[in-house]
Amino acid sequence: MHYQSTYAPETLERGQVDTHEGIRLLEFGTNWCGYCIAAQPDIEACVGLIEDGEHLKVEDGPGRPLGRSFRVRLWPTLILLENGEEIGRVVRPDRAALQALLAPLAAGRQ
Repeated sequence: MHYQSTYAPETLERGQVDTHEGIRLLEFGTNWCGYCIAAQPDIEACVGLIEDGEHLKVEDGPGRPLGRSFRVRLWPTLILLENGEEIGRVVRPDRAALQALLAPLAAGRQ
């Protein structure tokens, strides 16, 4: 999985997320958030262990529909999806929480 380094303005609609096939890790936050910045070394290290899938950083904030549809309240929030279905989530994670979230993928789950 390729690590995306910056949060991009929201471009996806929920329907596009729900119909995506395969593994996708959505990371909600902002480029200026202290919690988001502090979590990046652990996120980058853990995402790099996964071969397949897509990592997307979605810039979040008030009135942003994608984050609201997932009930995101704190940053960073990482949501792991498989074929559009949420299979795991971590909020303001440390390395151990990220490893636990991604462990099934690292073990070869497809």
